[in-house]
Amino acid sequence: MLLLGIILVVALMIPIVAILIDSPVGRALGRRLEGSGDGPVANVQQLQQKVEVLETDVEDLTRQLTGLRDEMQFVQRLLEDPNRKQKSS
Repeated sequence: MLLLGIILVVALMIPIVAILIDSPVGRALGRRLEGSGDGPVANVQQLQQKVEVLETDVEDLTRQLTGLRDEMQFVQRLLEDPNRKQKSS
């Protein structure tokens, strides 16, 4: 009777294990067990590189914006008083 109970439990566990292995959680666990643990570290490094590139782009855009403001102020002063001469250096 005990042997029959053990066989029945094992027989019922097979489909349950198959369902768990085929699920996204089972696949993630399988990838982790395979040794692809460098994935998150590589992702963090890629994100750090992207952040550095974006920071550089923001700095460039800030410099360009400052230059455009200066140019706009110069043109605005010329339009306000076109007869005024610039001071000679």
